[in-house]
Amino acid sequence: MALTGAASAPPRLAPGGVVTRADALLAALRAAAPDPARLPRDAGALLGERAALAGLRRNGRIAAGGRARLLCAADGWIAVQLARPDDVALLPAWLEVDPARFEGDPWPALAAAVRDRAAVPLVARARWMGLPAAAAGGGSAEGGAPGMDAKPPLAEARRAGDAPPSAAEARPADGAPPRVEAPPALRVTQAGTPRRRHAGPWRVLDLSSLWAGPLATHLLAGLGARVAKVESTARPDGARRGPAAFFDLLQAGKESVALDFRAPAGREQLRRLVAWADLVVESARPRALAQLGLDAEALLAEHPGLSWLSITGYGRPEPGGGWVAFGDDAAVAGGLVARDDDGAPLFCGDAIADPLAGLHAAWAALGALRAGGGRLLDVSLAGVAAEAAAGGVDPRACVVADAGGARVLCAGRSARVAEPRARRPAGRARDLGADTTALLREARA
Repeated sequence: MALTGAASAPPRLAPGGVVTRADALLAALRAAAPDPARLPRDAGALLGERAALAGLRRNGRIAAGGRARLLCAADGWIAVQLARPDDVALLPAWLEVDPARFEGDPWPALAAAVRDRAAVPLVARARWMGLPAAAAGGGSAEGGAPGMDAKPPLAEARRAGDAPPSAAEARPADGAPPRVEAPPALRVTQAGTPRRRHAGPWRVLDLSSLWAGPLATHLLAGLGARVAKVESTARPDGARRGPAAFFDLLQAGKESVALDFRAPAGREQLRRLVAWADLVVESARPRALAQLGLDAEALLAEHPGLSWLSITGYGRPEPGGGWVAFGDDAAVAGGLVARDDDGAPLFCGDAIADPLAGLHAAWAALGALRAGGGRLLDVSLAGVAAEAAAGGVDPRACVVADAGGARVLCAGRSARVAEPRARRPAGRARDLGADTTALLREARA
């Protein structure tokens, strides 16, 4: 909660039962653990560990991490994430304006460019082009997700692969605010045959990056699984460039494999490791996996007992399966935002959909492993956020500032708003590729 609200004001209450849901998932994982001491104790702290280790603070409509912003369109608010250089490079084509407008700091020009355009067509065009964006649903100062559409905006008008709406189409129609998308938090398909594959600890092949997937496999390691993290030699996990303590926190104790995915030999080595595993965890869009020769359904049919955990922004089915998403914009898509006194949205937490999805994913994966595998698990960041946002803010609760910071008052009880905090890493992450040779040798045996 300390990460929600404007920097110059007391923190805001988050909608729904964010911490309550996280607490329940973590408690279930701890109850299933052979040694609960290997798992985190405090779910509320878990949600803010990156902020604690990176020194991040709440900043209203600028995400704590600084790379996403909530921008006012003609008929509502949109979240845009500029996490990669390619995202900035896409802005002129997205908005069909002169590239010179985005030289230097792109945010002022971007805010001006979207101000007179309709939110939903803007977001649809951004997603078609591979830019992370989301429309914030209409709501009130009490927060929550007021309206949930079963299908994404414009899905009824445009199929996956259709040309995007032009920038000229992105003009307000009737002034109605966009509705919040709500893909399921989890889809489970029995796509293969359950079977115990080998004796010993579960083998988890972690192809994921950044936060949600690595958190899920970190929790599975705490449950006794053996985790091998696989990265591309050309494009290692971007989290390696972030705070070292955060990377160590999630990666310590995992084996490290580095492969050249551009080469046929590297892709064949990857398939060999898939055959070695009990569970594959990835956070890529399905078409990106197809470029590596990986088809989850086909591999589950080929390897009885294998399970597959996919963590994406909007689920695997098209059109959402082709959309890029990060934790902040996916949370906005799911309606997991706070509201200021005028009802305008504010970011909730630090990339809050990521750690929530990591907890959901770990619990779903544990169920698949215990059942003997054969399951395709599809965890959606936006769906997890929508589930957490349901219910809005308790009308009895309020935040008051005092000399010590801020307190939450609710039904006669009072609690101090805690600053972000983090556990100490259990050790250091392995160097990139330190275990490649040994693990490939084992997978050949």
